[in-house]
Amino acid sequence: MKKLTLLAFAAILSLGTFAQKIGYINSGDLLALMPERKTAEGDLQKEAEALQKQLQTMTTEYQGKLSEFQNGQATMSDLMKDTKVKELTDLESRIKTFQESAQVELQKKEAALLEPILQKAREAVKEAAKKAGYTHVFDTASGILIHAPEGDDILPIVKKSLGL
Repeated sequence: MKKLTLLAFAAILSLGTFAQKIGYINSGDLLALMPERKTAEGDLQKEAEALQKQLQTMTTEYQGKLSEFQNGQATMSDLMKDTKVKELTDLESRIKTFQESAQVELQKKEAALLEPILQKAREAVKEAAKKAGYTHVFDTASGILIHAPEGDDILPIVKKSLGL
């Protein structure tokens, strides 16, 4: 339905005026070229590795306690078994909570690192489009564009304005 509405809107625009200059860009290609993106990915990778190391430490602790429990449960009293099972269950729960929190934290960090880069790219596209006389620019990465050849790809212009 959304694509049909966009198609109808594009048809109305093309009937209304012929002086419009329509271009397109693949924002994914642009972002891949920006050096800030590589720096952000490196920072995010370091954070992910630190969290993975912490998770591995917790998992190793769990495996050690589980092995200790399995090896000694035959000689343990019921109270000791119950205590060890509770300890293992609590540790499993902490590991699961840590994994979930780490995932959320990584997503937040990625958003924080990428937002300034995305803003810079948006501004560069706007500036390049104005300089080149484009009235509309569609992003092919988002799937909004129905047919690309009718416009001009402005990636080379934006690359030039960013010095890439």
